[in-house]
Amino acid sequence: MNLNIKDKVAIVTGASRGIGKAIVYKLVSYGCKVVLISRNLDDLKKVEKDLNTEKVMCFQCDITNQQEFKVIVSKVVDLWGSLDILINNAGITKDKLLLRMNESDWVDVIDVNLKGCYNTIKVVSNQMIRKKQGKIVNITSVIGQIGNSGQANYAASKSGIEGLTRSLAVEFGSRNININCIAPGYIETDMTKNLDKKVIQDMKNNIPLNKFGLTSDISEVVCFLVSDLSSFITGQVINVDGGMTIK
Repeated sequence: MNLNIKDKVAIVTGASRGIGKAIVYKLVSYGCKVVLISRNLDDLKKVEKDLNTEKVMCFQCDITNQQEFKVIVSKVVDLWGSLDILINNAGITKDKLLLRMNESDWVDVIDVNLKGCYNTIKVVSNQMIRKKQGKIVNITSVIGQIGNSGQANYAASKSGIEGLTRSLAVEFGSRNININCIAPGYIETDMTKNLDKKVIQDMKNNIPLNKFGLTSDISEVVCFLVSDLSSFITGQVINVDGGMTIK
């Protein structure tokens, strides 16, 4: 299967671990040039060293600061001459029941998860509009669709990203820019491996496929959405959740 993304330039936020890291590896395997963004430069450097290729570069960045991200995009375009793909994966949680949630818990999560998407898309879209082409994928969560106790801030941020995506799909459509979401369900990570076996089984019982997903399940869908194979798909939310949200 030819995705035709070799030498495309992609930015991945939250690239130092988990799903973001898996997306970076998969994009590189298909021949993309990838810019890794995270607040932790040391972790990014470990990924860069492991990949051992000239097709990646790393930048420390707080995506809540639009100007900081704008400087990085300018450097990328100067060095690599293009910017074709944006993957918004960065996100945080500050879980508390609403009665115990303070304003900073709310603002911090909304700022990183939702405002961060606004900032990166705002900057990158200027480049894409000039070229009249581009692919944007926002990583959301099934929690934004079904909710979860103690995650009102997180659910609101992820629901907001879905609304943002649909609106921008309408705005960007005439400029040949596709923008979509992927909503992961429970994905196997270092954190889930440390959960109690009964907790894990209870979680799996709510998934028709009776298993957790892998980070590769997400990264493969990302690569499809940024390829020419998805040229007629925009404004969509693709759930990668083992059927969790159909129950």
